[in-house]
Amino acid sequence: MKPTVSVVIPAHNEEAVIAAALDLLLAGTEPGEFDVVVVANACADGTARAAAREGVRVLETPIPGKVNALRMGDAACQVFPRVYMDADVRVDAASVRALAAAAARPGVLACAPAPEWDLRGTGPVVRRVHRVHDRLIAPSRALAGVGVYVLDERGHERAFPLPDVISDDGWVDGCFAGEERVVVAEARSVVRPARTVRAHLRRRVRVRQGNWQLAELGRPARTLRAGALGALLAARAVSPLDAACYLAVLALDRLLTKIRGDRASWGTDAGSRHRDPTAAS
Repeated sequence: MKPTVSVVIPAHNEEAVIAAALDLLLAGTEPGEFDVVVVANACADGTARAAAREGVRVLETPIPGKVNALRMGDAACQVFPRVYMDADVRVDAASVRALAAAAARPGVLACAPAPEWDLRGTGPVVRRVHRVHDRLIAPSRALAGVGVYVLDERGHERAFPLPDVISDDGWVDGCFAGEERVVVAEARSVVRPARTVRAHLRRRVRVRQGNWQLAELGRPARTLRAGALGALLAARAVSPLDAACYLAVLALDRLLTKIRGDRASWGTDAGSRHRDPTAAS
């Protein structure tokens, strides 16, 4: 059958997670229903071997970089719409179908699933920080930060070819406005945030660096409204201890970003790339 959607998965040293992601993605699909391309880029592990299976094309490149892998996978795609998915995110076939249906709606050029946060194994401070962060950004969340975004052909023309940026999803999100991009409530992506404060800080420093880079390209990130944290406290959506942990880690985040400046190279955060304990060994 002709594929109904193409899926691109860049994968750098993702041997521990890629098999489970593909198993869930393809479970219950018809042969050939999804055109899946995994791009193993600059891997020093068995990512390509773990991804190899019927219905998946595995490309390998010695060139590091997520954006390069996305461009390479995109060039190999067969159809639109196209799903761009992180290797450590869990998305099932029903969600992909819902995203494809949303991308076919008039006026919709891009879409993303609603995230579900898998907090197993995270420390108590990180849980509190994440609770606050998630509630702060939820009102403005669109294509960035959920591990998956989808483009129809018109949206693809606007966003691709991707420039060499740290935040590919931030770039894509900034290509669209208003109802051109939608969050699809019927679709879910299971995202595993950083488990430790150290891993969270590494990730946040890169987010800030990515935002600086986008701003230099004329795509400034959306900012939180003044008083947003106070409003959450007043509504008892977060506790004072949650807010205190968030503010303390935020101060460290800003300090580390200032120290490191704009130096950055793409890689992965091993703090959340651990094997799914529910996956078969």
